[in-house]
Formats: sequence, C-alpha cells, structure tokens
Amino acid sequence: MTVDLLLGLQWGDEGKGKIVDVLTSKYDIIARFQGGPNAGHTLEFDGIKHVLRTIPSGIFHKNAINIIGNGVVMDPVVFQKELEGLEKFNMDVKSKLLISRKAHLILPTHRLLDAASEASKGKAKIGSTLKGIGPTYMDKTGRNGIRIGDIELADFKERYRSLADKHQAMIAFYDVDLQYDLKEMEDEFFASIEVLKSLTFIDSEEYLNQAIKSGKSILCEGAQGSLLDIDFGTYPFVTSSNTTAAGACTGLGIAPNKVKDVFGIFKAYTTRVGSGPFPTELFDEDGQTMAKVGNEFGSVTGRARRCGWLDLVALKYAVQVNGVTALYMMKGDVLSGFKKLNVCTAYKYKGKEISHFPYNIEPENVEPIYTEMKGWQADLTTMTSYEELPQELKTYIEFIEKEVEVPIKVVSVGPDRKQTILK
Repeated sequence: MTVDLLLGLQWGDEGKGKIVDVLTSKYDIIARFQGGPNAGHTLEFDGIKHVLRTIPSGIFHKNAINIIGNGVVMDPVVFQKELEGLEKFNMDVKSKLLISRKAHLILPTHRLLDAASEASKGKAKIGSTLKGIGPTYMDKTGRNGIRIGDIELADFKERYRSLADKHQAMIAFYDVDLQYDLKEMEDEFFASIEVLKSLTFIDSEEYLNQAIKSGKSILCEGAQGSLLDIDFGTYPFVTSSNTTAAGACTGLGIAPNKVKDVFGIFKAYTTRVGSGPFPTELFDEDGQTMAKVGNEFGSVTGRARRCGWLDLVALKYAVQVNGVTALYMMKGDVLSGFKKLNVCTAYKYKGKEISHFPYNIEPENVEPIYTEMKGWQADLTTMTSYEELPQELKTYIEFIEKEVEVPIKVVSVGPDRKQTILK
C-alpha cells in the first residue's frame, strides 16, 4: 500500500500530465483532487498530443483506475467533449473512470457569472480563465452548490433552477454588457448531464480508504501549481482551491498519515499565465526565446505564458509548504543554447535582502537577486541517460538540489514520455 502525491511547484503548467503518465504504470489508482477544466494536462506519446482537462492523466494506461475526487469541480459540457476526444482510442472509459458524488457541478450560469465579474473589474481583473470555476467554489463554500450526487435525486432540476435564477439576479447586479442565450446553454448542459449519468458515481472517500486497506497503490494528482493556492499563492491572483499537499487530503478524504512521498514538479525556468506578480519575469530576447522554444501557450486557453529565470526563493517556499520528498525538473531542453543563466537565490525586499517568500512580491517591494551560471549548448532531446547530460546542466541541477535541500530524481528533456531521464 502506498499513497503518493504529485504537485506543481510554480504557477502551473509545469508538465504534471506527462509525469503522471510516466508514473501511472506503478499505481493501481490515479486520483485527481482539486481544480476544474481551466487546467489542461498535456500528454505526448507516439507523436500524438493529448490534452486532458478533468479526467486524470492515467486514463491512457490499461490497468489504472482513474478517480475524479470530491475536491474537483466539473463542467458536464466540457467533460462530454473530453470523453468524445477519447473515443478514437477505443478505451473502456466507463470501467476505468469513477466520479465522486461530492464533486461540485459547474453550471452555465457559473460561467456567465465569471465573465460578468471579470468584465466589471476592468484593469483590476485577476486573469480568470472564465470557465466558471471561481463562482462554483464560491457556491461550494457558501453552501449553495450542486454536486454530482444531486443528479441522482428526484428534485435535481428544481435545485438547478433555484441556483440558476439566483445567479441571473447576480449577473444583472454587475451591470455589464453580457450577451448570452441561457436556454441554448441549458439545453447543452442537460444533454451533457445525461452523458454523465452513463458513468459510475462513487462515495470516493470510502472507495479510496478501502483501496488503501486492501493494499492498492494510489497516486494523487493536482492541477495548477502551488503558487496559485488559495491560501499560500500570490493572492488574489490565484485559483479558488488548495493546490498544495493539504488539498489532496481534503480533496479525496485521505488522512495525512497515509501519504508517503510528495513529488514536486518544476520547470528549469519559470512561467506564469495571466495577471499577478512575477519577480523573475523577462521582457527581453531571452524571455522571448524561452517562450518560443518552450512553446509556452496554455493547453486549454491558448494564452501566451510569461517567462523568466528560475526563482529558487519561490521554489523553496513551495517545497516547504508541500513537504516535497523528490523533485522532477521539466523542460531542461528549453534552456539549451543560452550562454549564461541566471537563478534567483534571494530577494531585495523593501531595501533588505531576504531568502524567504514574503507576504507581497509586487515589483515595488521585491527585486530578484541573481546568481549567474554557465549555460549549455548541447541538444538534450536525444539523450537517454544522466551521464550523457552536459556538465553545465549537471552543475545547474546540483546547485538547485543544494539550495532547496531535496534531490532531483527526474530530468525531462522533451515532451514525449520517452524523453525522461532518471537520475
């Protein structure tokens, strides 16, 4: 029996989908514990790219059971399209995919509320993906939400109508020009609900704890990244759920003392989508090169990602908050060709040098302090062993390990599942 966690340690987009896919063969169950369809996990193998938004990344492996946990919020319309995208692979999704009755539903009016709220903020907008995730979590904590299990109840449509009517009144309050056809959106929603009913709903906390008792191995999969955590991220430019290790316990009903290893995923540099502070962000040719070589565009939103040097202050903070036991470094290949690399090892915070992640990292308060390192020119994408890697990259890896005091166990040198080097 083992329960391990896989988490992103930056502002999301670290490459969790690929690593879950690589790890899946070692686990009986892959369980997604938070987030919604704003986060796309990209898997690439055999020259084909796949983007999963709600379904756990273990769906492509024959023997793994995939669970959508209670901490997840689901949009039935998006979910149906995701299922349709898997049809060409002739997988038995119905037997491999289980959904917690306690997961919350994203209604069409949640998406409209999201759009109205963001439009009303003007220049102060937080960069929402407009998928209705924030309003759904607000209803969850406000004790108004509708859950998967409610679909099985006789008064489901009445519950839906009551909440949707409340949402429409709230949308009117924002007083923004929002054009929509709710009837059309609802027709699509209820058609997707019928598709959802064809799958198996479970009391996931009971299922998972029985699995632990019977000796099954479980990998808990997070979405987004630790710096987007509602409590520990760069608030208010964060997501609406707990993306850190604690979120796995509340998002699945697994006790903390059952968790063994926490695998932390990070890029060899740093990226961020949307608004919010980013101390090491680059606005020069180096940043443009990272974006181009790394294909830094959101897998779901298509939005360009902001790029910058690796921030070890932020990485150490994420490692500490999550209790990370092993690190996986992604996209080392993107840094090939840089003569010099900078690594942020401290901040100048309000005139003083600090080495911890402070309450506020807005540019008027924080200036990164860099350590310069030698870059490497070699193409990493065809390398298959740690010994083959250039010495400059090994020095870079060793420097990071020394700073964060956690070993880097895996180095990714390309998007394909085969381009993964064990250290």
